[in-house]
Amino acid sequence: MFDDYLKAHKERIEKIISKYLDSNKFKVGEKSECLKLIEAIQYSTLSGGKRIRSMLLYMAAEACNEIKDDEMIGIAGAAIEMMHCYSLIHDDLPAMDNDNLRRGKPSCHIAFGESNAILAGDALHSFSYELLSTAGNFSNEIRLKLIRQLSKAAGINGMVGGQAIDLAVVGKKIDPSELQYMHQLKTGALISSSVLMGAICVGATNKQLDSLKIYGEAIGLAFQIRDDILDLETPAEILGKTSGSDKSQNKPTYPSLLGLEEAKNQCVNLCNTAIEALNDFDERANLLRETANYIILRSF
Repeated sequence: MFDDYLKAHKERIEKIISKYLDSNKFKVGEKSECLKLIEAIQYSTLSGGKRIRSMLLYMAAEACNEIKDDEMIGIAGAAIEMMHCYSLIHDDLPAMDNDNLRRGKPSCHIAFGESNAILAGDALHSFSYELLSTAGNFSNEIRLKLIRQLSKAAGINGMVGGQAIDLAVVGKKIDPSELQYMHQLKTGALISSSVLMGAICVGATNKQLDSLKIYGEAIGLAFQIRDDILDLETPAEILGKTSGSDKSQNKPTYPSLLGLEEAKNQCVNLCNTAIEALNDFDERANLLRETANYIILRSF
């Protein structure tokens, strides 16, 4: 059942993303000098990926309340995926992680040049907010809550701050609490926000939001620990990106600080924490429970 949902969701969200990234919708699409930039945006955003963040958004909405406007959920899901893709493009840049492979294909800056990659990331970052502020039938109150949630997760107190710490600690020894804080910002913030944004879309109660915050933070950290483990254990052709890059760049990771087995134990503990946070939810949250298990067992 879960695999079927995952496949169906990917098809659903990619249709929505394709609709909003249609080059005919961009005024600059009439200018030949901008076509390469548009191609870079489409290449990076529509080149695959698991679509975990938008899937969590849908699942959280379904767990909290009846979905009365599926278009709204789709728009919010597309916005979170665009924000995520922007981060991947910029993370791969030579000034950041300097990675030449992403989702099994050349990274955006390899395929389209560094300047186009920077601009493609910038465009996706801005467009995610444009979608939330103008598309669909959101009330102004919901739009503001979604924009506030996403902007916090993506900014200095979230993903950007985490990336800055990640770059600053290369080759240095840090303790597990510092590593946890870094990953809660760099990876966990956007994953947790995906869950909360889904709940916001359907008018979740404060109690539901509090429980989902615990859930999202736990699986966000588990996702990163699993990434650290996969970087050690999985070949590049399966992983879809350069394997062993953390070790080669002397980055602090959970396996390097705690050992591989303890890192795996931490994943299991976080999965249990996430599932326990859903105790007050009924069977409509079962897909969220399954996703917690999927995250710690996934192979790429």
